[in-house]
Amino acid sequence: MWTEKQRGIHVTQEELLCKNACGFYGNPAWNGFCSKCWRDGSRSASTPRQDARPRDDGASPTFSKFEEKKNFEKSRRINTVRRLFWGSSSPPKPQESSESHTKMLQAYQSLEPGDFPGFLKILRSPPSQRLQSRCTAFLNTMKAYHDLPVQKQSDLVQDFYQSFAEHFRSFPEAQVTEIMEHVEKLIMTRLHKWVFCHDSCDDEQKDLALQRRIRSLNWITAQMLSVPFPNEKIPVTGDPFLTAITAIIEMDAKRAPQDKLACVSKCCQHIFEALAVSSSEPANADDFLSGLVYVLLKANPPRLHSNMQYMIRFGLPHSLMAGETGYYFTNLSCAVAFIEKLDGPALNLSPEDFESYMRGQRAPSIAAKRHQVARDTQSLLEELQGRHQKLHQGVDDLSVQLQNWVQDVHSQIDEATAQFTKAQVEITSQAEVSQLASVSDQGQHSKGDDEDHSASVLQDHHGAPEDERLSYQNLHKNQQ
Repeated sequence: MWTEKQRGIHVTQEELLCKNACGFYGNPAWNGFCSKCWRDGSRSASTPRQDARPRDDGASPTFSKFEEKKNFEKSRRINTVRRLFWGSSSPPKPQESSESHTKMLQAYQSLEPGDFPGFLKILRSPPSQRLQSRCTAFLNTMKAYHDLPVQKQSDLVQDFYQSFAEHFRSFPEAQVTEIMEHVEKLIMTRLHKWVFCHDSCDDEQKDLALQRRIRSLNWITAQMLSVPFPNEKIPVTGDPFLTAITAIIEMDAKRAPQDKLACVSKCCQHIFEALAVSSSEPANADDFLSGLVYVLLKANPPRLHSNMQYMIRFGLPHSLMAGETGYYFTNLSCAVAFIEKLDGPALNLSPEDFESYMRGQRAPSIAAKRHQVARDTQSLLEELQGRHQKLHQGVDDLSVQLQNWVQDVHSQIDEATAQFTKAQVEITSQAEVSQLASVSDQGQHSKGDDEDHSASVLQDHHGAPEDERLSYQNLHKNQQ
């Protein structure tokens, strides 16, 4: 499957597709089939085995009765869960009124893409009471029967998705997909602690084995995988794949399969961005797969196998079978399979050299290390030089600003001094004018008083004989 070309790990498009040629992406976890073909094949293969199970005539009656009772109890529990979304053989209950059903459909049609709180609000509304009751009953029953085998739990969840989607079969496919993504998030967020890394499977052991395998391959460099890395002419600070490494590590913290798949998509998108920065040539599928292998080796994501199986078992099939997310997840599965089967020829190494690296007896070539150190040193020097130039530029700008500020302050002081001097001159001039006006008014007032006094003196002089004559006449009358 993997052959070394000039650039990267080569995987043909046909190898990514389903073996049944149905047009969907296959997966190594499904033996090269897509989710639908693999599930259909598994169910058809399990049914004949149950019917053709050989009977042990030599077994004791007690043991046979015990096995019969055990199988009956197991079938009863599974059928109990199935009746939640298929219904029983009893006559169907009256459906909700046409008006209520129409209101419910209209409410879901008005739902904005990605509006999970809005979906919950509609689900709790009276027209959606029946759908909410089915979700609640399914969750309660799955928690009660959490000890079922994980594959049975997966089948029940997938059957629930199909039965729930039947309510919206009149909707466009894109709208049904949006609604079912909300349903998946609602259901699996609550079931995560019951079904993730289940006791009935060996996911935990495979996680530990995969982590040990990745840890033993930590000596592999990007050059060995033919991953394009920035050359000396392209200024890049740090590892351009760091954001992709962070995104794939965050996957384990998510609970809904679609949220985990979103971390995978984000990681792959960051890989394409890093490849675009690292090389002047456009990134191709081989470079992408090599970059993804490099990211997994550097990140060593926690519980990688369990997270992938969780998405396979409980995620919506269309998310893994088609589209951008399906392409990314298929490449992730191919990268994990490549790491598990990695040998010397895949890295252009002889088997002896590969074993020496694995035992820690050899390290990557000194020339490659020196080249990497020189490139890192050059990158750091360029970064320091850029910072030094920015610092000098900042100092020069600050000095110019300081000089301009001093000049502005001096000019403002000179302007204020000139205005003060001008105001002082104006005040002095006004004071002198006021003083002259006051002196002039006082002179005119003194001259007027002198004239009044002279007039009164003259009046007294001329009027005295008349007064004396009147006084004499009055005295003469009194004597008579």
